[in-house]
Amino acid sequence: MPAQILIADDHEVVRRGLRALLSADPDWEICAEAANGREAVERARQLQPDLVILDTSMPELDGLGAARQIRKLLPATEVLILTTKHSENLVREVLEAGARGFSLKSDSGRDLIAAVEALLDHRPSFSPQVSEILLEGYLTGAGRKRGEHPALTAREREIVQLLAEGKSNKEVASILRISVKTAETHRGHIMAKLNLRNLCDLVRYAIRNEIVQA
Repeated sequence: MPAQILIADDHEVVRRGLRALLSADPDWEICAEAANGREAVERARQLQPDLVILDTSMPELDGLGAARQIRKLLPATEVLILTTKHSENLVREVLEAGARGFSLKSDSGRDLIAAVEALLDHRPSFSPQVSEILLEGYLTGAGRKRGEHPALTAREREIVQLLAEGKSNKEVASILRISVKTAETHRGHIMAKLNLRNLCDLVRYAIRNEIVQA
């Protein structure tokens, strides 16, 4: 049976390009596509693919949040992050989310195919730029900057993204299937934790930390 691959990206043209590239290999099959992180998690739960390819910046739930949930639900499923950025902070968060692959959209098709091959063989794969960051000792924590905001939990990151996208407390509660009171409590804790004064500060934080796009 061909290896099952799920593609998640909020741009249809990117999904089509990836499908065309990867479907050329008879040993691989694109079992589904998703346009946001929450849909990617649900499709992964239903289909249990061998590999999920995730963009980092997607509506409702970003690629990092989706990666965390997918790896928790399906430990045997590999995750490849495919993005345009490769900052040190993003590399650390990708690794902490459990993804073992990191490729750039600027990489060649040959490089992406090699990354997919590696992950389907349960070997890690990182683009040359990311490998350079890792070789500088990032896994030891050397890249963490003093004075950074405290790390957000996975749930807090989800809520920050939804609020930054303009969702109300009631909408956040509905999407996450929690009470409005719980959503409000989370929001208050996040604002205090990050020392933010208002929603504008939260949106700026989300953009600066690549949780949402400007």
